[in-house]
Amino acid sequence: MTVYVDTSALYAVMDSDDSGHMAAKDKWFTLLQSADDMVCNSYVLVETYALVQHRLGVEASRSLHEDVFPALHVDWIDEATHREAMSAMLVAGRKDLSLVDCSSFITMRRLGLKRVFTLDAHFGEQGFEIL
Repeated sequence: MTVYVDTSALYAVMDSDDSGHMAAKDKWFTLLQSADDMVCNSYVLVETYALVQHRLGVEASRSLHEDVFPALHVDWIDEATHREAMSAMLVAGRKDLSLVDCSSFITMRRLGLKRVFTLDAHFGEQGFEIL
């Protein structure tokens, strides 16, 4: 089975001071040991790298790149998906719903994914199963 991985979970895995760190770290290692494939899109990667570098520093970004990134299959966002995500974000008109969130929902639906490793309740609102 395939699991989508969101920025919030990746960041919580990386930041030992994050309130969700221990649970996220445990779930990350469970997923690594399972037969599940882990997928994210390129916007999740960009957002995660930016957060990790800004908040935790370059060495944490290196760890993300060397230790976490290789475990992920990346679905690269194309122009059509970007436009669809941008439209969905603008139509939703919610300050707390990001372009990355909308691109993730689109990616998950296109790939037929139901389960997501996230700390973001928006995925549940969209009908996905949060791990």
